[in-house]
Amino acid sequence: MKVENFSERRLEIDGWPVNLTTYQIGGVFHCKADNVSPGAGLARTTGATREEAEEKALARARERLSRTRRHPV
Repeated sequence: MKVENFSERRLEIDGWPVNLTTYQIGGVFHCKADNVSPGAGLARTTGATREEAEEKALARARERLSRTRRHPV
């Protein structure tokens, strides 16, 4: 199988920078969301469409980042 429709973009969720990577293998879209600064993986999802996979990944990333405490430096 070959990777198709690869895209990568950076966005912000609740003040956190997030890298969103989406690609298609066969008929399934895969999406990975990771926190840019430490590079921690936040979510990996799949969907029938790019939008579905990205919505799931963003929802899971938003839920996990909302539980993260910020400490003053």
